[in-house]
Amino acid sequence: MAASLRKRREWQAVAVCLFRVHQAAIMQIDADSPRVKFPPPLAFVGTLLAGWVLERWIGYPAIPLIPYSVLHTFGMIALVLGAAIILTAQGLFLRSKTDSRPWKADSNLILDGVYKWSRNPMYLGMALVYLGLTMLNDSGTQLCLLLPLLFVLQKEVIEPEEAYLTRRFGAEYLAYKDSVRRWI
Repeated sequence: MAASLRKRREWQAVAVCLFRVHQAAIMQIDADSPRVKFPPPLAFVGTLLAGWVLERWIGYPAIPLIPYSVLHTFGMIALVLGAAIILTAQGLFLRSKTDSRPWKADSNLILDGVYKWSRNPMYLGMALVYLGLTMLNDSGTQLCLLLPLLFVLQKEVIEPEEAYLTRRFGAEYLAYKDSVRRWI
């Protein structure tokens, strides 16, 4: 009984924390922006935490049939590659003096660096970091939550961003969109 109450309180604390961060982000949405309603990194962290909480409640289903040493190796590769992609993309935003937050207005369209081969390298990097952490945790639950997370990200973040960038940059963005894939 006490363990169940403790688990419930842990989950409530996580939910309150995520809600407060979410509210802080929403309160500062620019009028001329994609008007994304939540910070994508928070969605990844929240989904990882949700997977962790689910595992505590339903048990710890491992990723089947793959030795941990293999998962660990590929997890580290995905984690490092994802972090490198995120940092590279963020560096391009800083260099071009535009805001990388999807609820803020963009002043420049970035077409070079990692943006030459992916229109969404930050989200690709976040997905790789998530996948890497999932493999390092040997977490079947967290792995199963990745696809729904990517679906929500696609509908609630990427599609509004693409519509905004089309309005903001017109033909230049449409030409870029035709020549570079959304993910990889």
